Amino acid sequence: MGLGVDGFVSNCTSRLDAKGRVSIPAPFRAVLSRDGFDGLYVHPSLDEEALDCGGHALLREIHDLLGKLSPYSEERDLFSTALLGTSEILKIDTEGRVILSESAKTYAGIATEVTFVGHGFKFQIWEPGRFLAHLAEARSQLRDFRKQLSSRHVAPDTPPPRHHGARE
Repeated sequence: MGLGVDGFVSNCTSRLDAKGRVSIPAPFRAVLSRDGFDGLYVHPSLDEEALDCGGHALLREIHDLLGKLSPYSEERDLFSTALLGTSEILKIDTEGRVILSESAKTYAGIATEVTFVGHGFKFQIWEPGRFLAHLAEARSQLRDFRKQLSSRHVAPDTPPPRHHGARE
């Protein structure tokens, strides 16, 4: 999968309509269409109060993860329960809209608006306020991480460069 072309990128906020439907952003629908999945695969995120969504690419990632675990291990059972046992396949209507289940909306704290957030092989659906708080925290943690990386890669003390023509 190429980055940006075949994956989900960017973010977009949309309102739920009076019937509880929300339009999947056109670029995200295009990725789903190329992926060939009929509908939208959705499960509660393992790490955040958001929904992980996608098609065949997301399911491949899940099955690859499960395939690395022993078939009857507790870890595989836990991942299977969380990633497959709580999932839904939503129908996308002809206008590119889906209806989120009440349990999905409750899990993610969604009431009237959602923010779609691209993650390459998947995208997430967030309650907009929660996403903005998550984004601020992510940026803060990344700034700290970059500072740590920079401090590890400081060049040792080297003498300043000599200028040509300077007398020795």
